[in-house]
Amino acid sequence: MDIASKNNFIISQFVMLLLCLTFNACISMASRTISPGQSLSGRQKITSPSGIFELGFFTPGNSRNYYIGIWYKNLPNQTIVWVANRREPVSKPSSSVLQLLENGNLTLSSPSTVAIWSTNSRSNVSNSTIAMLLDNGNFVIRNAFDSSAVIWQSFDHPTDTLLPGAKLGYNNHSKQELILTSWRSPQNPAPGHFSYKLQQGGEGFSLFWNDYEYVLSYYTFSGYPHNLSRRKLEINGQLNEYVWRKDIRRWELEFFVPFEQCEVYALCGAFSICNEQKWPHCSCLNGFEPKIPEDWKLGAHSDGCVRRTRFQCSAGGYHSFLVMPNVLYPNNFESLLAVANIDECRLACSRNCSCTAFAYDNKCLIWKGEIFNLKQLTPDAILYGNIGKDLYLRIADPNKTDRKTKWIVAGVLAGCLFVVSILMVFIRRRKPVIALEIVENSLLLFKYRDLRSATKNFSEKLGEGGFGSVFKGILPNSTAIAVKELKTLEQGEKQFRAEVGTIGAIHHINLVRLRGFCAETSKRLLVYEYMPNGSLQSLLLQKNPLMLDWKTRYHIAIGTARGLAYLHEECRDCIIHCDIKPENILLDAEYSPKLADFGLAKLMGRHHSRVLTTMRGTVGYLAPEWFSGEAITPKADVFSYGMLLIEVISGRRNREGLDEGVENYRPIRVANVVNKGEDAVTLLDYRLEGQADRDELTRACRVACWCIQEDEKDRPRMTQVVQILEGVSDVSIPPIPQFLQRLIESPIEAIKSQEITSGSGSWSCSDVQSASQQEVSN
Repeated sequence: MDIASKNNFIISQFVMLLLCLTFNACISMASRTISPGQSLSGRQKITSPSGIFELGFFTPGNSRNYYIGIWYKNLPNQTIVWVANRREPVSKPSSSVLQLLENGNLTLSSPSTVAIWSTNSRSNVSNSTIAMLLDNGNFVIRNAFDSSAVIWQSFDHPTDTLLPGAKLGYNNHSKQELILTSWRSPQNPAPGHFSYKLQQGGEGFSLFWNDYEYVLSYYTFSGYPHNLSRRKLEINGQLNEYVWRKDIRRWELEFFVPFEQCEVYALCGAFSICNEQKWPHCSCLNGFEPKIPEDWKLGAHSDGCVRRTRFQCSAGGYHSFLVMPNVLYPNNFESLLAVANIDECRLACSRNCSCTAFAYDNKCLIWKGEIFNLKQLTPDAILYGNIGKDLYLRIADPNKTDRKTKWIVAGVLAGCLFVVSILMVFIRRRKPVIALEIVENSLLLFKYRDLRSATKNFSEKLGEGGFGSVFKGILPNSTAIAVKELKTLEQGEKQFRAEVGTIGAIHHINLVRLRGFCAETSKRLLVYEYMPNGSLQSLLLQKNPLMLDWKTRYHIAIGTARGLAYLHEECRDCIIHCDIKPENILLDAEYSPKLADFGLAKLMGRHHSRVLTTMRGTVGYLAPEWFSGEAITPKADVFSYGMLLIEVISGRRNREGLDEGVENYRPIRVANVVNKGEDAVTLLDYRLEGQADRDELTRACRVACWCIQEDEKDRPRMTQVVQILEGVSDVSIPPIPQFLQRLIESPIEAIKSQEITSGSGSWSCSDVQSASQQEVSN
């Protein structure tokens, strides 16, 4: 090679190196800024320079809506501090785009290119703007060459959280008032009823409910120099200040106002009462029900309650007055000075169609329209001099109905019964059918002889578990069913029907649907929809010519997590499954997972308190608290899910390989590989030959190890598991669980025997369903 050729070669190599360095710099910058023409979508995020904050798409709680938001990057639980499109969510983040336009305007667009949210900012210098997330949590659009030339910033558009360095008050530059506004509910960041803003004159801050000022606050906020801190206006109207404690890795409440929750104006909304000594503090008045039940269950009570039965004030309408003792009166009353006693006061209210309540306290007081701020006095309040009074609430009288209306209803019912009778005779002549009775929650009441006929005398057995055996059946209309014959129950038919009715009311795409039941003499049977692909155990852990690919397995993992999240956090009463394992994950025709046997642990009663711990193959899924006598919470299901997820990844029972050494115990292998940051493909089912999405596999392994932490406080909630597996939330490397550390140091015989020394171990799932309501989110 001559000198010229050598020089050309060196120059070309230098240029290639320079291009590579430039490209890598662009990739690095792309994670911190958005330049004109660039966009952010799906799982993409931008991070502040020191990695304190992160911006991207997120979904709150169990909501299916997505928002652009800012949160702390490295905290175990996602803590949102700002939301861009709080009024207009998107359903598919993968096809929605946050883009910085050439004119310096930042927009969020839907798949149809419609602008959902925009900063409405303008830059005088074309192509010289960037969007950047700062270490103080402020998202700014500024001149790329002048950091002080800020065009727009999120600090000028706060949502419910105030960070150190941010300000409230009137912004002379943007001509806008900067205020904090609460979320609508934990799953809906849309503006709620409560706000926090500067008083007129600038002398202090106040809390407002729908522009009604109810608390003055002169407390300033400067943050803590060595800790993360934030001030948040909660959905309950309370202003809380939190500080992150690094030693215990959680937020601690440093300050709050008002000091009593019931002092929040209209905290419970209309027609409800607040009690400081009850949790939740709010409850609807007798004869009323939550206006928005979904939000009420999530702790957002400010929409209040509405009447179950509306009374007619006109002639022929009936009402009565319900006495509410020992309450503090709402302050929006009218005084009727001409009324001399309580009977005349009652009559005055009855004659006024607008009157909703009355009281007599040396004079007649009446309330019109909706009633807010009704407070139940506690013994402590009475001790300090507050005297409760009687309030008389006007309600529809359930014992009196207009006679004419009764005759109309009776006539309609008689006509309907006649038509139904004719139809039944006609149908019976055409084709014999199973006689069914429809009971509560649309469940069918089957006769035992009909189920025996449908299952061909219980001849085709699908499986057997701790609660009973399952048989396949075919109804006369050719519908396939699965019939579970329960073992002996303690409770009578009435209680059994009540429990079954509760289970039948639960509907979710990832839960096996209960269609009906049978309760004759001592026989108790449940009728479920039939799952054609059987259980996950039969396809995954047994020799089967059909092998589940990684995409299907990951789909099953996410679906199972969604089903558990629904049971734990979306049902009216929290339901702990207590027996998560592959045998109880059933697959429909599309291989979508459905949880079976939910609610049965409570249904079966106390005599099943030790069944789960003695069943073969179940101990490997049980959380340590089952053996220590501690209270069982939904986090016990989280542990079982983690063990299940490890088997989904490996395609083998976790105990397989123990004969070859403790290091081959599957959870120990997964924990070691994850903790050392090694390639997770080594943990994958060998039959898949490495064919799996690396990112999904890593997420699954990490979340499995977080789920099986010994201390339940270290385990995530199932809603968090769903977010991690969906790629909405990141997951850090977990520590090796302590019980696995002990197993590593134990003789292999101790592990193989499945003997874990512990306390009383006397908890049953039926005993802990009520305790689950008290679980603190961790």
